Amino acid sequence: MRHNKNFNHLGRQAGHRKALMSNMASSLILHKRIETTVAKAKALRQFVEPLVTKSKEDTTHSRRVVFSYLKQKEAVTELFRTIAPKIAERNGGYTRILKTGFRLGDAAEMCIIEFVDFNEAYTLGVTPAAAAAEAKPKTRRSRAKKTTDAVEDATVVEKKPAKKAAPKAAAAKASAPKVAKKTNVGKKM
Repeated sequence: MRHNKNFNHLGRQAGHRKALMSNMASSLILHKRIETTVAKAKALRQFVEPLVTKSKEDTTHSRRVVFSYLKQKEAVTELFRTIAPKIAERNGGYTRILKTGFRLGDAAEMCIIEFVDFNEAYTLGVTPAAAAAEAKPKTRRSRAKKTTDAVEDATVVEKKPAKKAAPKAAAAKASAPKVAKKTNVGKKM
C-alpha cells in the first residue's frame, strides 16, 4: 500500500537524500545535462524546476533561497547568469528526460536529464552530425581552389608558346595508328 507516500525516498535517509538532490542539481546546472537513473531524474526534476522558476527574478532574496538548496556559489551564479535569461519566456517544463536503456551491472533504467533550451539539436532542428559537418573547415575544397588559381595563372603566362605547339601535337595524334589494348579477359590463369 502507498498510504501517504508523496515522493520517492530513493532508499535514503532525509539528509542523504537532500545532499544527493543538491549535488545532482548543481551538476545539472553546471553541465546542462547529466546521466542518471530514471527514478533519480524524476526526483531531480521536482527539485530543480522550482529553483529555475525562482531564478527568473534576480534579487538577493531569491539568490539566497536558491543557495540554501544548492549550497554551491558557482551553480547559483550559473543559474542566474546563463540559464535564467534563456528560459525567461518559458512557463515551466525546463528539463527533459531521455531514456537511454538499462545499466549493465544491475539493469537499472538509465536516462539523460537536460535543460530543454540548451540542446542545440532539439532547439534548432539540426542533427548533431550535420552541425559537426558544417563546423569542420573545408580544407580540401580550399586547397583545390588555390591550386586551380595557380594553374590558371601559370597557363596565362605560357599561352603564347603553347599555341604554336598545339596544332602539331593534335596532327600527330590524328595520324598515329590505333593500337588495341591488351586485356586479361578470357585468359586462363
